[in-house]
Amino acid sequence: MSEIKPGARCADQHGPLGLYVHVPFCASTCDFCAFYQTAPSADGIARYMQAIADEAALIPWAGRRVDTIFWGGGTPGLLAPKEIRRLGGILRERSGGAPQEWTVEMAPASVTEARLTALKEIGVTRISMGAQSFQPALLDGLGRQHTREQIFRAYERIRAAEFASVNIDLMFALPGQDEAAWLADLGEALALAPDHLSTYCLTFEEDTKLWIKLSKGQVKLDVEHEARLYETTWARLEEAGYGQYEVSNFARSGHASIHNLNTWRMHEWAGLGPSAASQHAGWRGGNVADLSQWQENISRGERVTEDRVALTPALLAEDALIFGVRMNAGVDLAELRGRFPSAPWDAVKTEIARLVDANVAEVSDGHLRLTPRGRLIADTVGAELMDAFSVAAAT
Repeated sequence: MSEIKPGARCADQHGPLGLYVHVPFCASTCDFCAFYQTAPSADGIARYMQAIADEAALIPWAGRRVDTIFWGGGTPGLLAPKEIRRLGGILRERSGGAPQEWTVEMAPASVTEARLTALKEIGVTRISMGAQSFQPALLDGLGRQHTREQIFRAYERIRAAEFASVNIDLMFALPGQDEAAWLADLGEALALAPDHLSTYCLTFEEDTKLWIKLSKGQVKLDVEHEARLYETTWARLEEAGYGQYEVSNFARSGHASIHNLNTWRMHEWAGLGPSAASQHAGWRGGNVADLSQWQENISRGERVTEDRVALTPALLAEDALIFGVRMNAGVDLAELRGRFPSAPWDAVKTEIARLVDANVAEVSDGHLRLTPRGRLIADTVGAELMDAFSVAAAT
């Protein structure tokens, strides 16, 4: 299943190519996390490394150089320095050398000088640290296994290692968190002066501990409270000199995530590891979310076996619009139409006009953008754009 020809008609062989690597190992499961993960063991990590090398050999690279690499998890920072070096060597061998940007997610408790040294040696340029909150009670409510002191110590070590970009992840609208508590967390983060901040509104994913609490009425949703926190966040970070370039992402000049921007623009990326998604060589899909089954599939030469669909102009145009309007730069409609001329643009044009009339979107200089009101309901706007494609496909 590594190569099936019919979907190749929509391959973006001249655009940026990303590589996403899912490292599934986690010491514990946070209450909000729905990502696939498994407990680390020496044998499990060794088999994972071999399967990653085998999977990388299955990808039809076609001589292309990888522009960006992103290690997500799980907790990639749980890998020992020697494992970091081995994984980095596997990727550099297959991807044409050092990429333009190489991001690794790390939890504060996993940050050590030895790991950071190994990451620098293989060419990592960007560290994204999941702090989520600086307040012990809120960290405990999320099931996070680090303290505020570990956040500060980890950040100091990361800065001392001189990575080109450092990101801090925060979460808001947490159970028990009022506006003052959220502003306090923002203040703590800004005092560290990271290059980039990601601020995510808490979502309740099915089959998580927080979802169970929500279903039992132990925690509640408050949409108006969430909207206030969004607006407070945008104003505070703008004041502090961070440019918002996507609904949840803010950066100092030159520090926006290139990997994420390329993904939101619907360019290509190949995914390695259990549950990793791919959009590459004309196909979109994912690996099975099970470490042992993924390894068995790879041993048979099979990857991207789950939810596998051939890429079409309509599918790519739809997702480029949905993710593109979340970016402050918006979507260049003429450029997008040039990439995917056979998409149902008449239906899309009608829906865009309706969104503009509703004051949730605007079109200026040929770009479709969300208004401030639209950014507060970006998911709803995306669903309505999706409906336009669905209606066009049914007629």
